[in-house]
Amino acid sequence: MNGAESLVETLAGHGVEICFANPGTSEMHFLAALENPRIKPVLCLFEGVATGAADGWYRMRDAPASTLLHLGPGLANGLANIHNARRASSGMVNIVGDHAMAHLKYDAPLASDIEGLARPLSHWVRRSVSASAVAPDAAEAIAKAAEHPGKIATLILPGDASWGDAGPPGGAPRIGVLPRVEAGRRAPDAGRVEQVARVLRSGEPAMIIVANKATRGRALELVGRIAAASGARLGSQFFTARLERGAGRTPVERIPYAVPQAMAFLQGIRHLITVETGEPVAFFRYPDRPSLLKDQDAAVHTLVAPDEDSEMAFEMLLDALGASAASALVQPRIETPMPSGALNPISIAHALAVAIPENAIVVDESLTTGRETMGHTMGARPHDLINNMGGSIGYATPVATGAALACPDRRTLCMVGDGSAMYTIQSLWTQAREALPVTTIIFANNSYAILKAEYANMGAGAAPGPRAASMIDIDNPTIDWLAMARSLGVPGMRVETAEDFTQAVIASTREEGPFLIEAKLYP
Repeated sequence: MNGAESLVETLAGHGVEICFANPGTSEMHFLAALENPRIKPVLCLFEGVATGAADGWYRMRDAPASTLLHLGPGLANGLANIHNARRASSGMVNIVGDHAMAHLKYDAPLASDIEGLARPLSHWVRRSVSASAVAPDAAEAIAKAAEHPGKIATLILPGDASWGDAGPPGGAPRIGVLPRVEAGRRAPDAGRVEQVARVLRSGEPAMIIVANKATRGRALELVGRIAAASGARLGSQFFTARLERGAGRTPVERIPYAVPQAMAFLQGIRHLITVETGEPVAFFRYPDRPSLLKDQDAAVHTLVAPDEDSEMAFEMLLDALGASAASALVQPRIETPMPSGALNPISIAHALAVAIPENAIVVDESLTTGRETMGHTMGARPHDLINNMGGSIGYATPVATGAALACPDRRTLCMVGDGSAMYTIQSLWTQAREALPVTTIIFANNSYAILKAEYANMGAGAAPGPRAASMIDIDNPTIDWLAMARSLGVPGMRVETAEDFTQAVIASTREEGPFLIEAKLYP
């Protein structure tokens, strides 16, 4: 057994089911080892698609995927979506091939400081120094990635460590053993729970802000019971890694993105109780606006730290409140009328409220177009919502690809602006190759519309001048999204009205494979 084979055996043996790969010369032995049927290899035509897909897989499976990246430049191409994954607390095992160690001294063209590139966005980085070290190193990487919250682990695999003999004397297979870790998540501090109980018993206006694992499953139902019993509002940051929402689930209010609206939303709240997140902070600092969104006299109380168990904390808090028998808040189904007329943020939100299918996965990178969506889809059919936690655009189509591979029995709706879509449009090719049930909705306004608003918000001027505007508009030439999708193996259609958009989304959910909808927007 060589080092690459021991690596794949270790990955498979410890629950890594899939590898999103963009390989090069140094990784040929790893490719050969992927003949192992226990790991599914998925080819991605850009490394940012591979790392984004691994993020999407984790968000739906709560288990890390592997990526395979080619040397430092391949890792660099994947870093933007590694950043997004890190912000979403997604676990990921990045395997980065490198030159054989004896070759490094010659400074070949692809040589680089891979550790230096990986370290700022990785929680764990290691270079395997021999074939026999690969399996135990891989086991440590998997253990780190699988922690709560999820971590980014990067294992550098030199060519000679990959092709060298990894077997111990006697030729027995070498498979890494996971390091011993404490079972379960860390229990919350009982004193903090009692402090929060006192705050909630005081009757002063309070909001519980939930994130990460607290936005789904039993944890969400429990915090809905706390909100019902105490009268506290239940909210989330503007972006969430994954939120279970819709009819029959506990409703969660979304703190607005724009600073004035967010401050108005939080006005009068005396206590912010945070769960696996921090206090609300503006996405950017503006010349005349604050960074913190809460009232100046509001207190922030940590109920659950990011590495603690939300479900356990909510059970403790219900006991402290004497409300263990309370019923949870439940969102009723809202039957939204079919919208008509022009496509705009409101009609798009109403169309999605009508069209989102039962148990769908909605990946949202619609930026300006989709800011109205959350409020108007609260009572839609039950679905999961995934947001971009890190703000680096080009995340949606890769994350949707990984989510669809993780949950092939569910339809994934991917909403993305045309500017963002161009970053990682190669995702469509992988979706076609894997016949994935993904509907990609591209909102085509032929510009980076969000930057037009930010230009004024930042105080750069009332409106961009001709040269500044040329750096924001992407209509010269206009992108033909249907031709683009068709060239990558994905059928599609263009719509310009709310009626056609609604019908197109509904029809796309009946497709077996991927489908693209270009929603044409006009000023």
